[in-house]
Amino acid sequence: MTPEVFMLCVFAALLELDTTYAFQLTFSRGIIAAPLMSLITGDVMAGIQIGVFTELIFADVSPLGGILPPSAVVCSAVSLALNAMGIDLYFAFFFGVTGSILFSVAEKFMRKNRFKWLVFWERKILQKPNTVNRTVALALATSFLMNFILIFIFTWLCGNLMLTLLPYIPMKAHFACKFAYMAVPWIGLATLVPAFRLKAR
Repeated sequence: MTPEVFMLCVFAALLELDTTYAFQLTFSRGIIAAPLMSLITGDVMAGIQIGVFTELIFADVSPLGGILPPSAVVCSAVSLALNAMGIDLYFAFFFGVTGSILFSVAEKFMRKNRFKWLVFWERKILQKPNTVNRTVALALATSFLMNFILIFIFTWLCGNLMLTLLPYIPMKAHFACKFAYMAVPWIGLATLVPAFRLKAR
């Protein structure tokens, strides 16, 4: 695990806070997050490509109400981190998609268990209103740390697994993954067309 991959995981955990916990300036969207994170790895073109693909494949899912979509930040971070470790982008992207789905499952679990802490923090603020800033900062720091741990562990596991298996993967599997990777934007566009038709009626 190189320092740049470590810094990428840190930056991704910070950007993930933008989804719901802080700011919500849309930095967590794939089209913005991936190019920003690629500045760390030095491969901006890969960041733009991953950003566009992530944006298209997750475009029809919005974090409204109780819906918690797969994380575009996690997808971008895992894809770019694995690519920086020497894994081809057409393999790395599908690990990124898997990571983003697993992250949303873990996030749902954490939100359910975080409710007890929210009640505790609310009581603490009611007792001492001047501690509100410190309590909010602690909550954000806790969320950041959990995001980082989940992203880092998944990236480390997938990276080591792929680096071990890469010499044994047949060329047919490379070709199939390349084809599937290039089909991603078309799949994304195919899901958007019916949505646009419904809105136009």
